[in-house]
Amino acid sequence: MNRRNFLRRAAALPFFPALSPILARLAPQSAKKRFRRVRPTDPDWPSPERWAHLREQVGGRLVPVTSPLAPCKDAPGDAACAARLEELKNPWFLADDPGATQISGFQDAWTSAPSVYAIVAQKTEDVVAAVNFARDHRLRLVVKGGGHSYLGTSNAPDSLLVWTRDLRGIAVHDAFVPLGCAGNATPRKAVSLGAGVRWVQAYDAVTTRAGRYVQGGGCCTVGVVGLVSGGGFGSFSKRYGMAAASLLEAEVVTADGKVRIANACTHPDLFWALKGGGTGSLGVVTRITLATHELPEFFGSVSGKIQAKSDGAYRKLVGEFLRFYEKALFNPHWGEQALFEPDNTLKIHMLFASLTDDEAEATWKPFRQFLADSPGDFLVAEGIDVGTMAARRWWDYDWRAQHTPRAMKFDPRPGAPPGNVWWSDNSGEANAFVHGYESLWMPAPLFRDPDRLADAVYESSRHFEVQFHFNKGLAGAPPEAIAAARDTAVNPAVLDAFTLAIIATGVPHANPGVPGHAPDEAKARSDAAAIAAAMEKLRAVVPEAASYSNESNYFERGFQKSYWGTNHPRLAGIKKKYDPDGFFFVHNGVGSEEWSRDGFERVG
Repeated sequence: MNRRNFLRRAAALPFFPALSPILARLAPQSAKKRFRRVRPTDPDWPSPERWAHLREQVGGRLVPVTSPLAPCKDAPGDAACAARLEELKNPWFLADDPGATQISGFQDAWTSAPSVYAIVAQKTEDVVAAVNFARDHRLRLVVKGGGHSYLGTSNAPDSLLVWTRDLRGIAVHDAFVPLGCAGNATPRKAVSLGAGVRWVQAYDAVTTRAGRYVQGGGCCTVGVVGLVSGGGFGSFSKRYGMAAASLLEAEVVTADGKVRIANACTHPDLFWALKGGGTGSLGVVTRITLATHELPEFFGSVSGKIQAKSDGAYRKLVGEFLRFYEKALFNPHWGEQALFEPDNTLKIHMLFASLTDDEAEATWKPFRQFLADSPGDFLVAEGIDVGTMAARRWWDYDWRAQHTPRAMKFDPRPGAPPGNVWWSDNSGEANAFVHGYESLWMPAPLFRDPDRLADAVYESSRHFEVQFHFNKGLAGAPPEAIAAARDTAVNPAVLDAFTLAIIATGVPHANPGVPGHAPDEAKARSDAAAIAAAMEKLRAVVPEAASYSNESNYFERGFQKSYWGTNHPRLAGIKKKYDPDGFFFVHNGVGSEEWSRDGFERVG
């Protein structure tokens, strides 16, 4: 039957009351009224009395949320606005404001917007109350931990926010056994982390104080749960694998308001899905437990900047560096980045583990020699400098303040905890606005045709800066790290990827709607077009494109396959099992295709 005709006939049903109940049962789901979540302007929005009851349930920790840009709304030129814009450069200030996100928006995609109310969760029962209230009243629920999402998943207007910042518990274990696994699991050294913990706090407890290593993120202020839920890579992932692969157990509040412990023995399907199945789609994770690893004696860094004097010389440089990487750096020791620039510059910002100064220097000797042999082609603008330090001091902010004061910045607010630190190199990311973002796993078999790979990288760099994040591909990692990653929900393409190519840009400290401080939309769109053109050059040599969900394009094409590959059907089934009504929604999350872009109306 023609759908338009069917709908026309359905409109006449009130004139046939005897037939209405029968035909209503026969009507397809698409003809029924679509489910819509409630906004404050709707008559079904909870009454003040209901909000008051919720506030009582959570011990008074229900708070109204305002935009951190409120001082700039009416007087963008006055001192209060200027002071606030300065505060927004501090990632810890952003973390302490329920209405703020670390990223201010993404061009033509989303702009940071506050919820109506936030529950300042201090215990799991607060999260249960939030989930039940939002479900029963058809509210859009949002969860904010670190607030670093490029896709805007930790904020939404007209919503109720579960703010997990105060779930800060940290417990280091010498012999952890997941619930229900006694007798079936070997006790592991591990750490349990509340959902409000940031990675610098985790490293302080595990590495600086306990002398162990936990695989987390490179950025100090990223939240632990969001990183693990998406997969999770840090500077040393080429040695230790993904953070999600170290997950031993998670406490999660599901859509029915139940608290579930998920591990290999209890709710193993949910446990698997939480290991890289995406942030916020399956429930509110309140606590995770991760395996910890033996800490090496040394961590170190290598940095340099080489300028080619012609296009031909640059193509030669790209090819030689990639050959050098495959021969000398394609192993568990080396991670982080090489940047291929449109101005024929190669920038090197790489980190390494378990090598001495002498060993690292010897590794780079052949590449240095290549440059020295062609002085007419290359200018070493910044020497390829190698440095090592005791691994236990890597995140030791007290030690850093004395010995490497420029490496870290400290929260300048009076009374701020001493551990409120961030890497100086990440300063421009606070309150940044994204112009465009693309990521692509680059499979190791590309090295079989090194000239084709080098040509693709060179041609891509003609359009925009190309970043190779070598620590974000697991090819070259130890067999045990690859085996653990295989048992996660992340796209299996990561197992064979030697790097994650990222082509992206934005502008720091920019806020849409604030005169004099708003991003240049024309420039943003121009950058986005150039980024897309650059990525197409890399896609042309990759048999099947795959991307990393935590660092990707808001407009990712076929995100289900791109993020999770052959794992997506299994993930979708688990989503239906634990959240059959699609209560949890995040952009480009599992099941999100059934909802409008803002998550308020079911369309599928």
